[in-house]
Amino acid sequence: MGRGSGAASVSPRLVLEALVLVLLAAAAALPSPAAGVNVTAVLSAFPNFSDFARLLASTPVAGELAGRSSLTLLAVPNANLPQSPSAVAAGAGADIADVLRYHVLLEYISPSDLARLPASGKLVTTLFQTTGRAPSDLGAVNLTVGANSTVVVRSPAPSPGSNATVLGAVNAVPYNLSVLAVGGLVIPSGFDLAASESRPPPPVNITRVLTDARGFNVAASMLQASGVVSEFEADEHGAGITVFVPTDDAFAGLSADRLQSLPAERKAVVLRFHVLHSYYPLGSLESIVNPVQPTLATEYTEAGRFTLNITRVNGSIAIDTGVVQASITRTVFDQNPVSVFAVSKVLLPKEMFSRGDSDSTALAPPSAVMAPGNAGNEPTPPTRLSSPPDPHGEGSDSSAALRTSKGTSWWYIGFMYLQLHLLLSLV
Repeated sequence: MGRGSGAASVSPRLVLEALVLVLLAAAAALPSPAAGVNVTAVLSAFPNFSDFARLLASTPVAGELAGRSSLTLLAVPNANLPQSPSAVAAGAGADIADVLRYHVLLEYISPSDLARLPASGKLVTTLFQTTGRAPSDLGAVNLTVGANSTVVVRSPAPSPGSNATVLGAVNAVPYNLSVLAVGGLVIPSGFDLAASESRPPPPVNITRVLTDARGFNVAASMLQASGVVSEFEADEHGAGITVFVPTDDAFAGLSADRLQSLPAERKAVVLRFHVLHSYYPLGSLESIVNPVQPTLATEYTEAGRFTLNITRVNGSIAIDTGVVQASITRTVFDQNPVSVFAVSKVLLPKEMFSRGDSDSTALAPPSAVMAPGNAGNEPTPPTRLSSPPDPHGEGSDSSAALRTSKGTSWWYIGFMYLQLHLLLSLV
């Protein structure tokens, strides 16, 4: 009997079909592409990160992440964000979008990866490095192990700079997106080196400061619609400016709609009336020598007109216009050469209004001309949410997005199998 007589013959077609099945099974085991993961949708399941998600959505960064895979996002909880992130970035000579890019690591890092960090730390490239605006390797972050085995995120620059502690894991889409909570914004090093006397840092975006601070929707809309905010920013590089901003409640207490019915040029005068053409921190206002202060509106008229009388009354700073007396309720932003203070009433100049205009009666909402788009109709987000993030995210929108992505992958794999099976049947 021949050696091969007992061996069963194997069809090449069956071998090829078995190989296709193995390849399809291997493809099914691969993670779904990150393009199916929406970063802001992942964060939306965690109210404690709503402010950070809103920051991402207000910049091009959220869109830049949609087409990338294997990312780690360093998210800052609401309670740990500065009151005005954009202003903090501007104070360092940076744009808030670049600061957010510095919080995107181009590598998937899980909590178990953090537990295995070497003693020397780990240098990880960020999305900011890809812009070409980071000097040398300062677009990367160094992950190091600190006291009590905590992980610290810091710049690789030799001089001390901004850093933040990793608070824990928030959520993960395995191998595509890991979200880690950190204790504050991390500002890249090198921004201050880029600024020089010949190229001063960019002006503070006052409209964005007000938007970030919340409770100033009407004032921010009026500034944006009037165009006078560019005058404020142009004055920042001189003696600086001090801005008194009425809260939304202050506008709600204004009589009728006298302010809203003014023509555009007179509205601009009222807005300039809320600005001193010098930088005054709160302490300087409390001990101001000359209580009668000219405003930016004074420069457009004549000396002695459109002035504010600033005094200290019962432990608070009072501002008298001759029509209304308001008080400073809090500091919104203070970084030389710009200070912004919330005031309890709209400052109405006596040159344009009488005391009867300041009576507390209902104020009609800002007209459509006053607010860009429908921004005035949107509810103000909550100031702070203290509930801790759910580290598991079960049943969250991100989990649903991941399930949908996997379901799509299985459908595509099945479709491929049918097409290949049809092709093999013709062999």
